Amino acid sequence: MAETGVLHYLQSGDAVTHAVAGVLLAMSLASWCFLLVKTWVLARAKWQGPRALQRFWQSANLKDGIGALKRADRERVFLPLAEAAWHASQAEMPGALLARVERSERVLRALRQALLRSQRRLEFGQVLLASVGATAPFVGLLGTVWGIYHALGSIAASGQAMIENVAGPVGEALIMTAFGLVVAIPAVLAYNILGRYVRQISEELDGFTHDLHAYVCGEAE
Repeated sequence: MAETGVLHYLQSGDAVTHAVAGVLLAMSLASWCFLLVKTWVLARAKWQGPRALQRFWQSANLKDGIGALKRADRERVFLPLAEAAWHASQAEMPGALLARVERSERVLRALRQALLRSQRRLEFGQVLLASVGATAPFVGLLGTVWGIYHALGSIAASGQAMIENVAGPVGEALIMTAFGLVVAIPAVLAYNILGRYVRQISEELDGFTHDLHAYVCGEAE
């Protein structure tokens, strides 16, 4: 009886088989690393956000509120917006083009840029998870097709096309498709779950941006 199994398939495989297995392993490691890091960052941001905002709005002024955010917002999600609003409201640049822009528009521009930076930080790594989830099954399928091609070629060359000689090599080749699915499924689930957290925090950021703009511009009146 011929030896079969995952190790036998990898040991007897050629450079393409090893390359496909290496790519799938790299995809799996990268997606799991980003999954763990993103889960930690988003969980902390979601848990700290309401408390950080409460401490900010309970402060006496914008400067004290920034100090409260520095202590409560450890992931620096909401803090950049408050700092941007503070710097934009205090900036005095005589002779510069920005000095001709109304204070309200200047603050809004600074808040918009800070909001985009915070959202990019929250979304960092999402493209990787989506790419792994979309391509890993096809990478595994490539390994399967290549393995079946070589298995059938070897069987045809030997002239022994019996079922026991076909089932073993073909079954081994199907392992690569299973590996592709094992890599892709966690990445897709993580992308959907973490994407929901990103949307929820982004909604809080958007509301905080509007509130900051209203506060800073109302303070100037």
